[in-house]
Amino acid sequence: MTTLVLGGTGKTGRRVIDGLTALGRPVRNGSRSAVPSFDWTDRGTWAEALEGVASVYVTYYPDLAVPGAVGDIEAFTGLAVESGVRRIVLLSGRGEPRAEASERVVRESGMEWTVVRCAWFMQNFSEGYLRDSVMDGVIALPAGDVAEPFVDVDDIADVVVAALTEDGHAGRSYELSGPRLLTFADAAAELTAALGRPVTYLPVTAAEFAEAALGQGVPEDEVAMLNDLFAEVLDGRNAYVSDGVREALGRPARDFTPFATAWARTLPSG
Repeated sequence: MTTLVLGGTGKTGRRVIDGLTALGRPVRNGSRSAVPSFDWTDRGTWAEALEGVASVYVTYYPDLAVPGAVGDIEAFTGLAVESGVRRIVLLSGRGEPRAEASERVVRESGMEWTVVRCAWFMQNFSEGYLRDSVMDGVIALPAGDVAEPFVDVDDIADVVVAALTEDGHAGRSYELSGPRLLTFADAAAELTAALGRPVTYLPVTAAEFAEAALGQGVPEDEVAMLNDLFAEVLDGRNAYVSDGVREALGRPARDFTPFATAWARTLPSG
């Protein structure tokens, strides 16, 4: 009953691997550095990664909203069915219309499916591309004063592990968020209090964000994708709290404050 975890070195993937391992479940890391390797850009790697796999957790790099994502999800899902995979869990985003086509592919695959739609990750501040900005004291984003119910990646992993290993989650779409809305200025204030150093949110235009990101060496196509996502999901459509964590796990979602406090404890003092 091996589970293939695509993106096994990513924020959610490595936590899902840890959760499955703790349960004693056989797990395979689906990444370019693994053996056998898995690469979304090389379909020749997919079949070997799927050998002997009964369930799969699908994260798509760089995002389900990019051109070509649906075609890849269709091809991978079809191959998974042929390989004997019986259960699939897809990581998706809240308020992303272009991701909905991939969700439909999974729902119509014939496998037991679960879709996990997520708000903005809390860990984007501590592990992702914003970490350096936080440590430098300025978070510059084209997000205006829009509020977001930031979700803890540990909650996402717990829901995914449950969906992969327990009954009762097949045919469900869970919307995961944190328990309250925060603007990015609110998040910066929370981080300031937890880290003991000033962190300021600076709203910028999409053009200003792109110029700064390109200056830092971020590839042009990735900058364009990020700006498209910011414009799409940070326009207020996601400014509401959802209860998917409680629906899936029977407990409340984790809050931003303990996330920030726990991260601060991992940082060297001074």
